[in-house]
Amino acid sequence: MGNPMHFDALADAYASARPPYPAELWERVRRTGLVAPGRRAVDLGAGTGEATGPLLAAGVDVVAVEPGTQLAAVLAARHPTAEVVVARAEDAELGRAAFDLAVAATSIHWMDLDALLPRLHRALVPAGRFLVWRHVFGDPAAEPTAFRDRVARIVARRSRPPRAGNPEAVRETAARLTASGLFAVEDIGEYRWSIELDPEQVHGLFSTFSDWSRDEVDEVAAAVADLGGRVVEHYTSWLIVCAPVPGASPQ
Repeated sequence: MGNPMHFDALADAYASARPPYPAELWERVRRTGLVAPGRRAVDLGAGTGEATGPLLAAGVDVVAVEPGTQLAAVLAARHPTAEVVVARAEDAELGRAAFDLAVAATSIHWMDLDALLPRLHRALVPAGRFLVWRHVFGDPAAEPTAFRDRVARIVARRSRPPRAGNPEAVRETAARLTASGLFAVEDIGEYRWSIELDPEQVHGLFSTFSDWSRDEVDEVAAAVADLGGRVVEHYTSWLIVCAPVPGASPQ
């Protein structure tokens, strides 16, 4: 699956290359009623603040938990009003009934849920919610493109074994989040969107993917130039809204 610390060495590139989450996703987040002044949220695996920033802008007090020291430094510089904790989500001191909201934005697949979920269950107020979302870079339902064909050819040449499981699969992730009995899925949303990218933007974005080598990133950026200098990428994002199960204890 790659190395989560891959991102830490690319902190500045990560902050500039990763696209924002779609407006429709954020609208669903707001409909929880928990994104408002006076609310408190913890952003787990916060990266450079892609979720922290919009939460702060809505008036939420945010504790951003990020294990990468360079990523955390960029996050702190971008969002000085956030409380930044340099730690793994599983190791952070979250307290008891301390948060109205917990979020994991394109980060849950790096976490040990057996260790995290009991701590998170204790950390949320009874009416709190745990929101898990991520980008999927490549919409399987979209019409095939010449660029996606080039991407598939690069991936097909790899000799290393594919990563275990599928962190991009929303139903698989939902099953993992509920297996302990501590959380129940309240809602799942899926959002389709597109973005136009040039070779430099593709190079920056694909360099942040932990399972892409430097040579592969160079090749995929060159493919954009071969195809006319700009490509339209069709992506999806999904969101899982989880509620803590009252009185539940770890299995």
